[in-house]
Amino acid sequence: MSDCIFCKIAAGEMGVKFLYETDTLVAFRDINPQAPTHVLVIPKKHIAKISDLSGEDIALVGEMVAAGNRIAATEKIAEDGYRLVFNCGRHGGQEVFHIHLHLLGGRPMNWPPG
Repeated sequence: MSDCIFCKIAAGEMGVKFLYETDTLVAFRDINPQAPTHVLVIPKKHIAKISDLSGEDIALVGEMVAAGNRIAATEKIAEDGYRLVFNCGRHGGQEVFHIHLHLLGGRPMNWPPG
């Protein structure tokens, strides 16, 4: 989608430094971090909401979670713990309508979260 900021980032058009990249996804630091470590993992394929996933996208979501786990280890937050979050829709806290996984860590996470 030509007007999607995450599509532009994934295509390398925004000059964002990637922490991780594969043929299907990229990961980068959130510009408005909610924790000492706040990384976004996004697919290169545009999917607006997690509820829009099709059967062919299931493996992609698994790859996103696996990337979050790898990045947590690289960021040295894996041992103490971290949170992986998908927001879905406006009431779910989604601000950019291109699915993305939040990796949050580096401090204790509170519950309930919202």
